[in-house]
Amino acid sequence: MHRHGFLRVATSTPRVRTADVAYNRDGIIDEAQRAHAAHVDLLVYPELCVSSYALDDLLMQSALLDAVEKAVTAIVAASAGLTPVLLVGAPLRHEGRLYNCALAIADGKLLGAVPKSYLPNYREFYEKRWFASGLDIVGQAIRIAGIEVPFGTDLMFASNQLPGFRLFIEICEDFWAATPPSTAGALAGATILANLSASNIVIGKADERHMLCRSQSARTASAYIYSAAGHGESTTDLAWDGQGIVYELGDLLAESERFSLRPELCIADVDTARILGDRLRLPTFNDAATQAAHPVRVVNFNHRPAAGDIGLQRPIRRFPFVPNRPDKLDADCYEAFNIQVDGLMRRFEQTRGDSLVIGISGGLDSTHALIVAAKALDRLGLPRTLIRGYTMPGFGTSEGTKSNAWKLMQAMGITAEEIDIRPAATRMLEDIGHPFAGGEPVYDVTFENVQAGLRTDYLFRLAGQHNGFVIGTGDLSELALGWCTYGVGDQMSHYAVNAGVPKTLIQYLIRWVTRTNQFEPATDEVLEAILDQEISPELVPVGEDGEIQSTQQKIGPYELNDFYLHHTMRFGQLPSKVAFLAWHAWRDKAHGAWPAGFPEANMNAYDLATIRKWLESFLFRFFELSQFKRSAIPNGPKVSSGGALSPRGDWRAPSDASAEVWLAELRANVPE
Repeated sequence: MHRHGFLRVATSTPRVRTADVAYNRDGIIDEAQRAHAAHVDLLVYPELCVSSYALDDLLMQSALLDAVEKAVTAIVAASAGLTPVLLVGAPLRHEGRLYNCALAIADGKLLGAVPKSYLPNYREFYEKRWFASGLDIVGQAIRIAGIEVPFGTDLMFASNQLPGFRLFIEICEDFWAATPPSTAGALAGATILANLSASNIVIGKADERHMLCRSQSARTASAYIYSAAGHGESTTDLAWDGQGIVYELGDLLAESERFSLRPELCIADVDTARILGDRLRLPTFNDAATQAAHPVRVVNFNHRPAAGDIGLQRPIRRFPFVPNRPDKLDADCYEAFNIQVDGLMRRFEQTRGDSLVIGISGGLDSTHALIVAAKALDRLGLPRTLIRGYTMPGFGTSEGTKSNAWKLMQAMGITAEEIDIRPAATRMLEDIGHPFAGGEPVYDVTFENVQAGLRTDYLFRLAGQHNGFVIGTGDLSELALGWCTYGVGDQMSHYAVNAGVPKTLIQYLIRWVTRTNQFEPATDEVLEAILDQEISPELVPVGEDGEIQSTQQKIGPYELNDFYLHHTMRFGQLPSKVAFLAWHAWRDKAHGAWPAGFPEANMNAYDLATIRKWLESFLFRFFELSQFKRSAIPNGPKVSSGGALSPRGDWRAPSDASAEVWLAELRANVPE
């Protein structure tokens, strides 16, 4: 995982006893050793964990402060040979003042001390009674137990071993400030923001911390690691829950058990390469960094990250385009579906036409486009009969899909017709001298494209005849792979309503439509039958064994291709890293979460050889084979933050590029 830019981070709520410095020291060291055994690279403890936090005027006692310095010396010594960089909280004296500090410790060395900037002095906290603010502490040094180290709020710690490991620290209230210090730290180049916190717990405060962590990690394009004090702190007037949280780019990676009596490590693997890749694509972030021009002192350090394969402790979504928030599932699906509905409504209003023309094959894409069109007319208060649906059987059309197409059109109450394209296709094949016209079973690309082209040609002429426009049915996955017929084919339409929706999301949205009763029961029954079908273009006659043409046998499983697309397009990840992520996501179907309501029979697993095979195919098709088709796609709404492939939006690329750079990286780093 280190080779792919991951960093293993953890929060710790060690055993603590009020004002018992020796007890707290031992608890901190115990957790450091436990984190070392778990191959952790960065371990974040709570605020003032060496002394304990809720001490009031005991913080001004010299005996306590002397004991803290001795404990820090012991913790530094105990860190030698351990993998994690330790961030511990301690009260420290400097030039006649007391500061609430975070200490960075790595492999037997004290790297520096960061003072708290913003001191709460309201409600239950009165820190200004004891501490001085660190707001103006920059460029200084502090002596701790005879050792002089950098001291200030301008410190950033950078690993010599892991290039993406650049750390900035803030403490508790800093996080609640209107302009948290960590914002400046991120703009100065820190990828990891850490917060050592005490933060007592009251009703609703855990949600507030989540909101702040999520917002700060998203706004600063970083990882945010938050560690709060827990059981063992004084409960004279307050209570503590020991909440540990890890966020990355607004995504929750891990959360600790709250109110635990036992010391707890909350571990997650942060993707620093993903963070840096995101910043590369965010000119707003880089403009803000230029404007801020925040000076920092970079403290470079050596540490001992674990060698070899230590696994990956991180949730990886098998379906990155599919909504995965259980509490927001219906809302997310509603939003995705209605983005398409609203886009089509606006386009229909603008054209002032009399009809919507769509080819209905009985497959997933045309089915989804039809239900979007039906909902659009329902919301406009127009009859569904304005939708003109045409099923156009060809040489490979099965009775099952043709039957489903008719059932769907009838259930939806649209104007439905059938045009058999086989006579026209036969004539065209005869005119061009294709072997099939002479009785030979030649089912090549020309044979397929004659049928695809005729269907689109009919639809455009029908749209002209009925003063309407053609609704495109092709989806984002097909555009990524070039699995569409260019020009007069399914690549072209008047409005590509599915162009921003990948195949895996279409499948899930159709399931959501049936589950939430968006349409009549008869429609739901047909939709379920369509979901159960093999995905096929149905352009080649059914074989003697009864098997129909399979798209996924030709271009690979759509669930893998959509995974590759997300990580390649959205973050520009190296192919070897995409393979690494795919292997961790797909190698064991019993491991990790599946989208809510996902059919158990459809839960698949893939080994590394299969992942590599289809990734190599994807890279060639995406970068070299199919861009010319995407450069000429019609309008269509973007649906997912994962991106779309419109040449006017998220993805702009030359039509004649080579895929060799990506293929060479994959072949060099991922074994067959």
